[in-house]
Amino acid sequence: MARKDDTPFRGRWRLVDTDLWDLDDLDLVEPAHITFGSGGLGSFAFIAVQAELDYVVGQRDGQPAVEFTWDGIDEGDPISGRGWARLDGESLVGEIHIHRGDHSGFVARREV
Repeated sequence: MARKDDTPFRGRWRLVDTDLWDLDDLDLVEPAHITFGSGGLGSFAFIAVQAELDYVVGQRDGQPAVEFTWDGIDEGDPISGRGWARLDGESLVGEIHIHRGDHSGFVARREV
């Protein structure tokens, strides 16, 4: 996958659904989101997790996709993992994996 700055993923996306956690839990500390910035760097936050991510853009099943690794904190403890997402109409659909922990599918919508 090639790293690109001009991608359909750039910007901040609001997490609106996951397989494991409900929206009230996701927004515990701040509104849950994932952000893809310039230079293949970004961030996300949900529940008490705050993390920075490193991403690459390419394709998955012939569709635009992004894959990322991340590290951060969860209530002050170090945490890391990986994930991926693809566009599905106006939504971002993917998975977040916590190293040696939970993994969940998610849906996000672009913030305006």
